[in-house]
Amino acid sequence: MKLGVYVDVQNVYYTCLQSYKRHFDYNKFWRAVTADCTVVQAHAYAIDRGDEKQRQFQNILRAIGFKVQLKPYIQRRDGSTKGDWDVGIAVDIMEHARDLDRIVLVSGDGDFSILMNRVKKLFQCETQVYGVPALTSDELKETVDKFMLIGQDLLIR
Repeated sequence: MKLGVYVDVQNVYYTCLQSYKRHFDYNKFWRAVTADCTVVQAHAYAIDRGDEKQRQFQNILRAIGFKVQLKPYIQRRDGSTKGDWDVGIAVDIMEHARDLDRIVLVSGDGDFSILMNRVKKLFQCETQVYGVPALTSDELKETVDKFMLIGQDLLIR
């Protein structure tokens, strides 16, 4: 089974924190999702604020096996912030899907339902989403072949 893994780091960080007041365990996730698979692509999409703690976290992701994709943190004059990877994730998935048997997306963002539906139809890939149940779009859950719950077993104790 040729596998592609795509993690929306900001989404999983905030949804786990909001729902469980705990952090996602990337090591446990990696072991669960890659068992009996050949990892062809593994990307973790994050925002770079330039601090040391974040660099350490990014190095942990790299050591696990992820290619870490970074965008700069942008704060606008009005105080709002920008740091969205949706288009980058979509482009990478579309670019790699023809070489994969299974695509795993870690995000609850409903905007990805169109993407996952399209890759299923165009490339006959199995699609899976890992998300926090209460904060994952129902449309996304219904679009993919398999919705995988981020629950207590995938959180840092």
